[in-house]
Amino acid sequence: MTRHDHSVTGEGHLPAGPGPAEPGNHSSGPGPAAPGNHHSAHGHGHSHGQDATDLDWEVLGPVLENGAEVHLPVYEQAVDWLRTLLAADGGPGPDAVRRVLDVGSGPGVAACVLAQAFPDAEVVAVDPGAALLERARERAVRLGLGDRVRTHIAEVTDGLDALGGADLIWSSKVLHHIGDQRAAVAALAGHLRPGGLLAIAEGGLAPRFLPRDIGIGRPGLLARLDAAGEDWFTRMRTALPDSEDGLEDWPAFLADAGLRTPCTRSFLLDLPAPLAGAAREYVVATLTRILEAYGDRLDEDDRTTLARLTDPHDAAGFARRPDAFLLAVQTVHTARAR
Repeated sequence: MTRHDHSVTGEGHLPAGPGPAEPGNHSSGPGPAAPGNHHSAHGHGHSHGQDATDLDWEVLGPVLENGAEVHLPVYEQAVDWLRTLLAADGGPGPDAVRRVLDVGSGPGVAACVLAQAFPDAEVVAVDPGAALLERARERAVRLGLGDRVRTHIAEVTDGLDALGGADLIWSSKVLHHIGDQRAAVAALAGHLRPGGLLAIAEGGLAPRFLPRDIGIGRPGLLARLDAAGEDWFTRMRTALPDSEDGLEDWPAFLADAGLRTPCTRSFLLDLPAPLAGAAREYVVATLTRILEAYGDRLDEDDRTTLARLTDPHDAAGFARRPDAFLLAVQTVHTARAR
């Protein structure tokens, strides 16, 4: 089963629903990732449960950026793999990449990783959130990439025609917030130059960050959050305009878009206990969003447990727990233009 991580990672907007924003993209609006769902909110403008225009991205921007920075090891692993694929099967090689699009870029963490990995390329961070794109510009300048990273305001997948073709298109945790995912993949594929690569970060495994028995509430909290998050995600997808009720098969979507040699690989984020401060903040943000998004679907005992876990003053809270860790898996699907 495809997991839908609704975490607050920073690529894409956090979904207004469960789950923190996914690492890397900002198209989902600010939602914590439901442990059990792996469509974190990366990508912007596809907020569920509340309109993205109601969200204060000036406030949420730092939360998204922190979440994306926590997931930097995943982005770096994935981009290294893409470099290898670009050189495989007689491909043009990574040095031939001249333009990269990060569609649903959020605050630009992944865009900057892409700029570092492809030093001869112009990287365009595409997102509907002006405040997030401003953070992307500031980040690029801080990292000495300001001359190669530019920004473009547009909804996913509209508004890309003005950018011209690209040798690599990256989109993380954004497309699951579009009703017709197959059509969205095809739209992005249409902007690839010959031999170019489309990479879609969707699915993986739900994050884990606590033992089964945490000493408060009933054991198995994360499994119950998984179930509630899956229910939330299903309802969110059903409510999207032009929602397609069908098999969620990303490699098939890539093949249907006319791309060749689809391949899939998953990347591990393994941050053992005791968890560092930034990662703890990310998980607390995720749990807070879960309470806001679908806490009413949990029983009173689980709501009380979540309230304690998100309380910075509670000795059993996540901020103080020595057993806190973060283990997550992100899947990336990719294929090449003919």
